[in-house]
Amino acid sequence: MIHKDPTFTSPMIQGPTFAQPLYFEGAAGGKNLVIVATSLNYVYALDAANGTVVWQKQVGMPAPRAEFSCGNMNSGLGIVGTPVIDAASKTMYFDAAEPGPIRKIHAWSLDDGSERMGWPIDVVASVRMGATTFIPTVHSQRAAPTLVNGMLYMPYGGLAGDCGNYHGWVVGIPIDNPAGIKSFATASPRGGGIWGPGGLASDGTSIYAATGNTFGATANNWGHGEAILKFSAGPTFSGAATDYFRPSNWLDLDGSDTDLGGSGPVLVDVPGANPSQLVVALGKNGVIYLINRTNLGGQGTGNGSTGEGVASADVASNSIIQAAAAYTTAQGTYVAFKGNGMGCPAGQSGNLVAVKISAASPPAPTVAWCANPGGNASPMVTTTDGRSDPIVWTLSGNNLRGYDGDTGAVVFNGGAAGDSVTALAQFVTPIAARGRIFVASNSNVYAFTMQ
Repeated sequence: MIHKDPTFTSPMIQGPTFAQPLYFEGAAGGKNLVIVATSLNYVYALDAANGTVVWQKQVGMPAPRAEFSCGNMNSGLGIVGTPVIDAASKTMYFDAAEPGPIRKIHAWSLDDGSERMGWPIDVVASVRMGATTFIPTVHSQRAAPTLVNGMLYMPYGGLAGDCGNYHGWVVGIPIDNPAGIKSFATASPRGGGIWGPGGLASDGTSIYAATGNTFGATANNWGHGEAILKFSAGPTFSGAATDYFRPSNWLDLDGSDTDLGGSGPVLVDVPGANPSQLVVALGKNGVIYLINRTNLGGQGTGNGSTGEGVASADVASNSIIQAAAAYTTAQGTYVAFKGNGMGCPAGQSGNLVAVKISAASPPAPTVAWCANPGGNASPMVTTTDGRSDPIVWTLSGNNLRGYDGDTGAVVFNGGAAGDSVTALAQFVTPIAARGRIFVASNSNVYAFTMQ
């Protein structure tokens, strides 16, 4: 039985909350924590058992909307991207904007919220690539960062409205030597932001980013936009065709503002497929792309919808902007996302779609099922052992909903009146831990028990 857990009661939090909540075991005193960061620059560490505050801090006031050249964060811009945790050192890393606007990358102890020595990093003072400098009034940090082999990788993109001379940035910081910063910025012309909420992906060695539209690009002057880029440690981008993919119609995508980067890349391994190691990209044009992870292949050779990369297909009739979820069951490998499904099985329709990737040579994507929860929250998946009993969870309106990962059948349709939640920010994702699902709204944190 699934229901809101009455033993978990959080305080009112100062939202909006765009970042996914995080879960951490073994903070000071043996506490297990639910971490919530908000766009008003508050960070809450709650006792995962009952929701009481273990510690809470405000980084500083959020930067007011008036300080930015465009955007839609009317309540102010603070922490928007989902932080990342280094479990070994019990440290949480995140970007926050403050009045000025000032941009800083912080490293906070999960024990008490104290700043680690050598941090925070002043982004404006420290981040540059050749003559390209970071302009704080036109950049946002919406996409989730990642940690790989002792390096923090923090992505940046533009603001809603695409104003000013912004770029897609990946900032690399050695966590044991934060002064040793290296940066990558997409080339001129301006644009190419890395802004999809799912953020950067990694296979444990390389880092993958999805970029958005550029402005003023030509067939002979590509600025790294509308692409999947593969980085080695640093970040270092080789520029070789093995390390990027762009659809054959990338210039048309630029002109229509149908970014490839509305969703972060998803990495999947498909047993029995050739190639089996894939990058999955989902575009604002409603297309899914399967790309060979060992050789991204440069420019695609298809017709924009089919024949791009290893395989591609129209799977949504509207823009896909969210963080997708991948999972494997005994029946196959799937990617679930929010978008109005195309090619749904007979009798099915809706804006939650699961695409099955065939174990073939080459693999191909097919819409396996569609469901209709509504809303624009991003999905996440639970299983009982990594493969069995898959459930795709999402938030819709004021309710949590769950669907069978193989069939799309409704598993949980919101529960009783007492199981509703308060207002949610767009693209938000819940998190599952220890038999519970935690949901962070704009004013509260909730726990649902799955037992």
